[in-house]
Amino acid sequence: MPDAARPRPWLVLAICCMSLLIVSLDVTILNVALPAIRSDLHTSVSGLQWTVDAYTLVLASLLMLSGSTADRIGRRRVFRIGLVVFTGASLLCSLAPGLGWLLAARMLQAVGGSMLNPVAMSIISNTFTDSRQRARAIGVWSGVVGISMAAGPILGGALVESVGWRAIFWINVPIGLAALFLTRYVPESRAARTRRADPVGQPLVVVLLAGLTYAIIESPERGWTSPVVLGCTAAALGALLGLLWYEPRRTDPLIDLRFFRSAPFSGATVIAVAAFAGLGGFLFVGSLYLQDVRGLDPLHAGLFMLPMAVMSLLTAPLSGRMVATRGPRTPLLLAGTALTASAVLQAVGYAEHVPTGLLVVAFLLFGTGFGLVNAPITNTAVSGMPRAQAGVAAAVASTSRQVGQSLGVAVAGALMAGAAHTDPAAFTAAARTVWWIIAGCGVAVLVTGTLTSGRWARATAERAAERLAAEEAAEDAGGNGIRETKGTVDA
Repeated sequence: MPDAARPRPWLVLAICCMSLLIVSLDVTILNVALPAIRSDLHTSVSGLQWTVDAYTLVLASLLMLSGSTADRIGRRRVFRIGLVVFTGASLLCSLAPGLGWLLAARMLQAVGGSMLNPVAMSIISNTFTDSRQRARAIGVWSGVVGISMAAGPILGGALVESVGWRAIFWINVPIGLAALFLTRYVPESRAARTRRADPVGQPLVVVLLAGLTYAIIESPERGWTSPVVLGCTAAALGALLGLLWYEPRRTDPLIDLRFFRSAPFSGATVIAVAAFAGLGGFLFVGSLYLQDVRGLDPLHAGLFMLPMAVMSLLTAPLSGRMVATRGPRTPLLLAGTALTASAVLQAVGYAEHVPTGLLVVAFLLFGTGFGLVNAPITNTAVSGMPRAQAGVAAAVASTSRQVGQSLGVAVAGALMAGAAHTDPAAFTAAARTVWWIIAGCGVAVLVTGTLTSGRWARATAERAAERLAAEEAAEDAGGNGIRETKGTVDA
């Protein structure tokens, strides 16, 4: 059937939110199922870490490539391909006979997932050109994360308890197919001018993320002085230095370091890493604690996480409205305070049997903070950036989220490796360290949000946008024809 004759911005938003729903559901449902996967596939804590991080690492590595590719060949086209790959890979995950198969299918899922959220965010940014409407749309977008957090633990717990862990991947199929059918109503869009692929920067990003995460996850078993761990650490450091040297010298870099001249953009990147590292550690340790230490079944463990999910659902659209009317500072300060308070409560009061009231309050606070933090991250990432590069700018924010979650799971799992599923006292002792680290993530959100949301920070964003536009215009006049100069997104 032909595309819609006239734009339907809120229908486009709904279709894009469907892709976010299946990707976000996958995270919360999977964490509830981790103990069941460990039992069925006979894997260790490091195997559970890789079940999560095999997805997030590949996703983080490909997000920027997918964003720039969508800007070049068509956002709707790439979005459709992503839906097909993600839905098909979800079926393969449900058929996994062992850990190796599951990890391979999770990596394929990530290939599809990399074509969904950043591309959908780019579609939204180009559909909602008015700054207030865009902020409200992003608030709705962030609210879908809250919906997935609310539904994921309960739905996942019910599926694991009644059918088995393989059923958690089935839920992606009908939603993915419905979204694929409805993409005919999404208008095709491209960047004003094409950007070339970065054959050097892309492998360097993969080496950086994979090397660092592998070193953290495997260090408890192999030791930090192991040649493999040291080699991965050295490779990650070398890749980072290579990116910092090479990317500024390239006409079409995978990571445009000029974006980081804007303090709000840089702050959004740091905040995304910190907030999602906290989320990754929270879900990983929380799921194991509720089922391994407190002895809850998957359904009741999911119900225990409901207060966090409900608060995230309620505060996400509120955050979008605050960003639209007051700017990002207020939700960022509230988010940092709530995340820090939640982690400190658990660090101080953690025990084999934490009082239920204290646990519920901590979960409520964490959900409040996480719900508030998403909208300012996304809005700040695309504000002031060239609209033609919306896919790249949104992909940097999405990449920061996935990098943060990967590191959160890696660090939490490394600290818990010797204690999980053995002695409850050892588990809780190790978990206290994790909660203090998550508290540090909350402090990072609070401090960075304060520093990068004031008058000085806004001035750096304006100067960065002006310089970026001027440099791109000069490059175009010089005949490069590659940098994109069309418009900027309103702050």
